[in-house]
Amino acid sequence: MNCRFCNEELVHVFADLHHAPASNSFLTKAMLQEPEVYFPLKVWVCHRCFLVQIEEVKQHNHIFDNNYVYFSSYSSSWLEHSRKFAEMAINRFNLDKNSLVVEIASNDGYLLQYFEEKKIPCLGIEPTANTAQVAKNKGIETLVEFFGIDLANKLSTENKRADLIVGNNVLAHVPDLTDFVQGLSILLKPAGVISLEFPHILQLIKHLQFDTIYHEHFSYFSLFTLTKVFEKFGLEIFDVEELPTHGGSLRIFARHFTMEKEKKESCWNIKKVLNDEIANGLTTITSYTNFQFKIDNLRIEVLHLFSTLKKEGKTIAAYGAAAKGNTMLNYFGIKTGIIDYVVDKSPHKQGKYLPGSHIPVVSEEFLNENKPDYVIILPWNIKDEIMQQLAYMKNWGGKFVILIPEIEIL
Repeated sequence: MNCRFCNEELVHVFADLHHAPASNSFLTKAMLQEPEVYFPLKVWVCHRCFLVQIEEVKQHNHIFDNNYVYFSSYSSSWLEHSRKFAEMAINRFNLDKNSLVVEIASNDGYLLQYFEEKKIPCLGIEPTANTAQVAKNKGIETLVEFFGIDLANKLSTENKRADLIVGNNVLAHVPDLTDFVQGLSILLKPAGVISLEFPHILQLIKHLQFDTIYHEHFSYFSLFTLTKVFEKFGLEIFDVEELPTHGGSLRIFARHFTMEKEKKESCWNIKKVLNDEIANGLTTITSYTNFQFKIDNLRIEVLHLFSTLKKEGKTIAAYGAAAKGNTMLNYFGIKTGIIDYVVDKSPHKQGKYLPGSHIPVVSEEFLNENKPDYVIILPWNIKDEIMQQLAYMKNWGGKFVILIPEIEIL
């Protein structure tokens, strides 16, 4: 296997999570009686450009099918994050009724709805038909397609080049990185701006966030590496923000090289992040190859905890049927005999079963009726939101458990 950016042969393993089903391939009751397909979940790191990446063992057009179960609008904290971004972008980049905002992987219209409210023209690009339909129902023009050079050229010939291109948590999902970034360059107006958010590999390593590794995520980025990728296609990153979302993300702003330089103070944000990456070893291979040892030790500690709780006769549930939770449970080897059920707000997941572990997904009413002793919060990145929502568990002495980056019982 060669690096999907610099084509160097990959020889260093970052993390081997063995074999697992696709993390969003939820099962119906009938499917429990059928064979389940598992794929290798091994992540490599390039010793030349330090891009962390997985081999495309399950094709992206099969992962992002018409029955995709992730709808962005079911997280209130993510909606608020998106609303604030829209307000900032409108003011910072002087967007108005003559502008065009294009979002790639626009999902159910969770973000573009806030631009629509301000009468700013929008276009969503979303490969999953069922989520795209929700956006269309909100009045948001949405193309059900994958983004790349071909679509960018098509839109460009239709005079639909963008003043602002937004891509939130899509970059990791791109199997052909060069096709995607070159497409951004084609679609962007000469004075336009690109804004991308993605989980920061620095935080993944520091906080053992191995559960953000799954077959949908083909690449994991540092600012150091992404700068090189963008430069290859005539784009420069002129500003960056560090965000708390998804356990620690970066929001980068990029433009064509031909534009005037941003005022000087913006460059300090870039310098700070790059210095942090270098100080934490992201430009040395050993910082990546030591990751496996740390997550193996965490696995041992988690299995000991669950063994102890079950011996004591405790009942255990989970909250949040997120893809990251499925990676976590499958790597730890936790199945339905240990966790009885998982609660999720999305009706698109309720009544189904988690891939691999076969734990049933239920509504919150089920939790309140059964009153478990412990609830494992699988999407730990929104633990505060979940703990506030389930604060009534304290009425029966229920406790929350966080497993990453270390075990916490709250």
